[in-house]
Amino acid sequence: MYKGATFAAIIPARGGSKRLPRKNILDLEGKPLISWTIEAALKSRYIDEVVVTSDDDDIIRIAQEAGAKTLKRPDELARDDTSTVDTVQHALNLMKRFDYVVLLQPTSPLRTDKHIDEAIELCIAKEADAVISVCETEHNPLWSNVLPKDGDMSCFLREEVKNKRSQELPEQYRLNGALYICRTEKLSDQRTFFLNKNTYAYIMDRKSSVDIDEAFDFLLAKTLLSCANDQKPQ
Repeated sequence: MYKGATFAAIIPARGGSKRLPRKNILDLEGKPLISWTIEAALKSRYIDEVVVTSDDDDIIRIAQEAGAKTLKRPDELARDDTSTVDTVQHALNLMKRFDYVVLLQPTSPLRTDKHIDEAIELCIAKEADAVISVCETEHNPLWSNVLPKDGDMSCFLREEVKNKRSQELPEQYRLNGALYICRTEKLSDQRTFFLNKNTYAYIMDRKSSVDIDEAFDFLLAKTLLSCANDQKPQ
């Protein structure tokens, strides 16, 4: 059953973006941002179909040129408050049946086909219903807290954390937004990628986990890709 499982990659890409306008098609090291994710998905050894769902004609054209299939989503699924699950489910309803859906956000250009395949292999090995990518936190959240209006820090840290060195604290992980894999029937039933059981973490390195939300993130991704290209043998 797991050996012959089928996987569909869905890449959601709205035309609108408040913090970084038109980010999904901004030029990143010579190609539109979304093309990095499409190319990674097409290179995967396990993904059977790659579909971009968008409300934007330019994104659809670029996606088709990059080799992906496309779906034009209705305006009601292109608002700021539209849930990702609703967008994915809309696409799945228009596609042939697949055992698993692989959600790939176009804002993670440093996630490669290697990461996609490793996550799918983990899913198969674990006989998992869902796999979600994470990375180690940049700063340990045990050193974080809310601040009262007066800025008083007397209760900012828990007693067991005070005077601890960073290497003495347990490793903490965060979602990085790069990969979500879920059995399609479970996603339809529970309406979430965070299933109530049989869900596992796929751990990625922080460099590959850049998630572009604003201009600084875009600059960081551009710098990392440029450095990687400079290090390639000529």
